[in-house]
Amino acid sequence: MITVGELLRDIRDTLEAAGIEHPGGDAELIVAHVLGESRGRVQALALLGAEVAPEDREVILDLASERARRVPLQHLTGRAPFRSLELHVGPGVFVPRPETEVVAQFAIDALQAVPDPHPIAVDLCTGSGAIALALATEVPTATVWAVEKSREAHAWATRNVELFGDGRVELVLGDVADLDPLGDARIPIGDETRAERARFHQDEGVRGGLATPRTLEHVQALAGLVHVLISNPPYVPDSMVPRDAEVRDHDPALALYGGADGLDVVRVISRVGRELVVEGGTLVLEHAESQGAAIRSLLAADGWRQAATHQDLTRRDRATTAIR
Repeated sequence: MITVGELLRDIRDTLEAAGIEHPGGDAELIVAHVLGESRGRVQALALLGAEVAPEDREVILDLASERARRVPLQHLTGRAPFRSLELHVGPGVFVPRPETEVVAQFAIDALQAVPDPHPIAVDLCTGSGAIALALATEVPTATVWAVEKSREAHAWATRNVELFGDGRVELVLGDVADLDPLGDARIPIGDETRAERARFHQDEGVRGGLATPRTLEHVQALAGLVHVLISNPPYVPDSMVPRDAEVRDHDPALALYGGADGLDVVRVISRVGRELVVEGGTLVLEHAESQGAAIRSLLAADGWRQAATHQDLTRRDRATTAIR
C-alpha cells in the first residue's frame, strides 16, 4: 500500500520532470478525480497518512503518465472550471482558460446595466459554451444565444447547456461567416422567421424559448435586438504555432487560428455585430496581448464607438470593448 502523500510526491516529481507548469496542483487534481474527493480533501488525506487502494493507485498512475505526455489535465478529468461552473470538456473542444473569466465579466457587467428586464446576449464561437453559460448563470434575467461552427465542440456545448443552461441558452450549430453582411452565404430571412422573432421577444415568451430548432436564421433575426455581443474567437496568426504542447497538439485548430494576422474572424464579428447589436449595445472581444491597437482600429473603421482595450489579471491586454 502507498499513502496519498507518497503518491502525490511521486506524481509531482514525474510531472515536474516532464515540464508541467503546476505539477503539485495537477497531482492533487488527478488523485482527487480518481478518488472522487475534492482537492482540499486530498490534501487533508495526505496529512492524515491515508492509504490508496491498489486499483485506485493504478488508475492514478496511468492518468499521471498521460499528463506527463502533455495531455491536458481537463481531458483526463473531463472537467474544466469556469467562474462558478464546472464544465464538461474533452477532445475536439477548446478548453476554457482562467483569463477568459475576466473577459466574461465585461459582458456580465454590460448585461446587468441594461434597463430592459429581459436583456439579450449573443456568444459567437462559443466552444464548450463557457461564456454563454456564465452569462446565463450570473444574469438570470438574460436570454443568451450561443453559436458554434465545430460539430465536435457543439456536442460538448450541448451537454453543458443541458446541464447548466436553465432553458435560457439557445445553442446554434453554424458558422458566424454565414451571418456576414459582406459574405456570399448570407441567409435570407423569411416572413415566418420574422413572425417568430416578434412572438419570441414578447414579454410572455422570452423565457419560453422557440419551439423550432435553433438555426443561424434565428440568430440573424435578432438584428437590432442584441444588448451584448461577446466572443473569444480564434485569434492566433496562422504562422504562430503555440509552444505549449497542450495547446498545439490538443486544442482544435479551428478554435486557435485566425488567418495571417489572427483577425480574420474578428473582422467578420465586427460586421455581424453592427447588424445584431442594438444602438448603445456592447461588443466584447478576447484577443492576444499584441492585438489591441489593431482591433480598436478595425472596430472604429466599422463604426463602433468608444473602443477600449483592457488587461487581464496578469496585466496583459486581453479584451477590447466597444459601443454600437
